[in-house]
Amino acid sequence: MTILLDAGEASILRSLVAQVLGLVEPGSTGEDPLERALGIGAAEQPSDPVLARLFPSAYADDDEASAEFRRYTEATLREGKRADAEILLKTAEQGMVHLTAEQAQAWLRALNDVRLALGVRLEVTEEIHEELAEMAEDDPRYPAYVTYDWLTYLQDTLVRALW
Repeated sequence: MTILLDAGEASILRSLVAQVLGLVEPGSTGEDPLERALGIGAAEQPSDPVLARLFPSAYADDDEASAEFRRYTEATLREGKRADAEILLKTAEQGMVHLTAEQAQAWLRALNDVRLALGVRLEVTEEIHEELAEMAEDDPRYPAYVTYDWLTYLQDTLVRALW
């Protein structure tokens, strides 16, 4: 798989992924050696809306089950998100970017995380395309919305190329 990025695209992509990487700190585990070995961590849902979106509750109607599920999975999920972001950061550069199938999958997951994070911060709704079409270019939100739209295009293009 090959992607062509200009200098600005590579820079924006790396910056956004680095920001998400900064948010998704490594998962913490308890003091118990068995908990550390198994990656058993905290049960609390993140208070940051972006992290809550990246690590949603598994059971909408059952807080106790969600907390237990989170306790056993979140540290591993965080590690996976961090690994995907690091792969993208290592491979996203100006020019022709050649990705293996595994790297392309990591890019998809990392792009999804960036879109989720940016979508929460921008309060994106399903009407984003209509909003963007009507938005003046001097609107202070315009660059962020265009970036979100570009990330959507990039992710869609990558999905189509893989399947």
